Amino acid sequence: MITLYSFPNSRSLRVAWTLEELGLAYQCHHVALDKGEGQTAEHLARHPDGKVPVLEDGELSLFESASICRYLAEQYGDADLLPKSAAERAQVDQWLSFIITEVEQPLWLQAKHKFALPQERRVPAVLPTAAWEFQRALHALERRYNNGQANNDQKTLVGDTFTLADLFLTHTLSWAASMKHRLPEPFATYHAHHAARPALARAIEKEQAAKGGD
Repeated sequence: MITLYSFPNSRSLRVAWTLEELGLAYQCHHVALDKGEGQTAEHLARHPDGKVPVLEDGELSLFESASICRYLAEQYGDADLLPKSAAERAQVDQWLSFIITEVEQPLWLQAKHKFALPQERRVPAVLPTAAWEFQRALHALERRYNNGQANNDQKTLVGDTFTLADLFLTHTLSWAASMKHRLPEPFATYHAHHAARPALARAIEKEQAAKGGD
């Protein structure tokens, strides 16, 4: 049995979404990070920093959303979320790296200094710079649509198939929208298109149900 340790609206949603896209059976276990459950000895044995997501698949235990999702797609997928072609697989990895390091990080920096860090560790002065960095990353990503690699109507980052790169970018843009960032075209349309996938709705429902059941 696959077990996902999760917290709603966190990076664990990427894993739940991947599991739903793959049609896999799994148990979703809510970790009440807001109540300190991440710092219990039990959870620290799963994740050394007490965070989510953590995935257990038999004897295998993994943390970090990109590693987990990539494992699931490779182990259980049919070459949609993670293409068989070495070149396209490398492109997916390229975009995953860019999304995590360039697009997501300014958002997470804002979140940390708005609510995630202890009050005494927050530095409000960094917030405008983080917002600028996020918009700069979006503009860099937008060039991908305007430099001959793709046209503005293309709805996927790699080839013509929804991959992990699209899943991660859509999730990250959802964070941005929730934080009131402006999403320029074509990303507002891109986000709306992929956020309507049924697997995402099922993943959100599963995480919320796990929270309610604990």
